[in-house]
Amino acid sequence: MSNLIILGAQWGDEGKGKLVDLLADRFDYVVRYQGGHNAGHTILIGERKFVLRLIPSGILHPGKTAVIGNGLVIDPLALLEEIGQLNAAGVDVAGQLRISNRAQILLPTHRIVEKISEARQGRVPIGTTSRGIGPGYEDKAGRRGLRIADLIDREYFPEVATALMEDHLTRARAFGVEDLVDIPAVIAQYQEAAEKIRPMVCDTARVLNEAMSNGHNLLFEGAQGIMLDLDHGTYPFVTSSSSSAGGACTGTGVPPTKIDGIIGISKAYITRVGGGPFPSEALDARGDMIRNRGQEFGSVTGRPRRCGWFDVPLIRYASVVNGLDSMVVTKIDVLDELAEIPVCVAYKIDGVETTEMPSTYRELAKVVPVYENFAGWQSSTKGISDWAKLPEAAQRYVDALERLSGVEAGCISTGPERNETIQRPNTRFAELTR
Repeated sequence: MSNLIILGAQWGDEGKGKLVDLLADRFDYVVRYQGGHNAGHTILIGERKFVLRLIPSGILHPGKTAVIGNGLVIDPLALLEEIGQLNAAGVDVAGQLRISNRAQILLPTHRIVEKISEARQGRVPIGTTSRGIGPGYEDKAGRRGLRIADLIDREYFPEVATALMEDHLTRARAFGVEDLVDIPAVIAQYQEAAEKIRPMVCDTARVLNEAMSNGHNLLFEGAQGIMLDLDHGTYPFVTSSSSSAGGACTGTGVPPTKIDGIIGISKAYITRVGGGPFPSEALDARGDMIRNRGQEFGSVTGRPRRCGWFDVPLIRYASVVNGLDSMVVTKIDVLDELAEIPVCVAYKIDGVETTEMPSTYRELAKVVPVYENFAGWQSSTKGISDWAKLPEAAQRYVDALERLSGVEAGCISTGPERNETIQRPNTRFAELTR
């Protein structure tokens, strides 16, 4: 068994939650390493639907330890809401969840700061979820932020949190934003929340490293996708944290030498939300069909996702940056009705063909995609769990994605349920997850 990183190989929403849920039984700890409550993982178990935003998907498996690492920014009230929903479903959250005392906290005024930031004249609008995630990470990098350890310090927290919120409101007023915040009421709410989560707060880096020393296996779960990584994504249309494989180490305190494998999740097509260039976007009826068949709407925000065709240069870039051992191809069943399926195999920029990922969003916006068309299968793949039963044209499509990207397709998802999955034997995926 291995210590394994699961990450999004596109712009997020690839189906990481399902894969983590599928694999969690094979690991002892499931660890979230970055992001906030601006993205959600949707898990379907029979008729029950769970949308997890901060808590790792592994919490749904009794006896598994779910860890929120130091790399996250946490809204304590959003966390309590999530805990309450899981408790109502019979999950032993208090017994299974551990929260890093070094994770940053979000305040209501972080949302106000984000509002003025998005609306500022001359700024390229990013299309954020307006949950204050970016300003929270800004305060962390600026060494102004507050951590969970500060939140549970009854004497220290009120003074420093008041000062930080007053600073935020001063900035807002300078830009003509007069949103009112009842600071004493916020302090009281947060201190009440602190008492509820206190028993679950600890030094999770120590917990995880001790667990590995004792022979336990860890599954690391990222949010968003590599193309939203702060350093390696389509900057500035990115998130504010490291959604790449490297973020798993900085976001948990686990050394790189302890990581055994990295698996990227990719849809059989591609989606993104918010602003920013999208070379293979399908702006026709087929894009609408994918959105509707794939239920491509944000699990937290409900925003419709932009839909397009599988992008080979993007996946090759994701593999280079993260060192992917294997790829999971999800939602292949969404393409069942198509007679022909385009795949973007290269980019043309100012007439020059390339397979490299441009470094600026301005170059990426110039991309003219070079497509290769593949025959569709026009039959249902929904729920198939045996590779041999997949239509031959679907097999050829997956084989082409594997060949063109240079990354094995070790697993194929044919629906949202755990059992609607093809796990291919004799692959690196099988080796890492057995």
